[in-house]
Amino acid sequence: MFRRTFWFTTGVAAGVWATNKVNRKLNALKPESLAAQAADRAALAGRRVKLFALDVRDGMADREAALKEALGLSAVDDPAGARQLPAPRNPAQLTQTYPHPTRNTGNEDH
Repeated sequence: MFRRTFWFTTGVAAGVWATNKVNRKLNALKPESLAAQAADRAALAGRRVKLFALDVRDGMADREAALKEALGLSAVDDPAGARQLPAPRNPAQLTQTYPHPTRNTGNEDH
């Protein structure tokens, strides 16, 4: 009698376990579930791409700093690193006129 009860209980437990496992697999294959999985994977891929881009940017900045130091370009007088405008032009240079290449200069041969 004890054996029959043991095997009956074992069979019921195995049936419940198998039914639950099959139902989970079927739910995972529904269109809504597949769409949610695809969205999650796309978001994860986007985060990975963003992290990769940030790593590349950091590496580029490190390499640029190393190259500037190796070439002696890293010494900057201004601690803020602000760029200065070039010196103003000579006013005489601003008044010179140059012929426009598309205007008619009297030469009809071209």
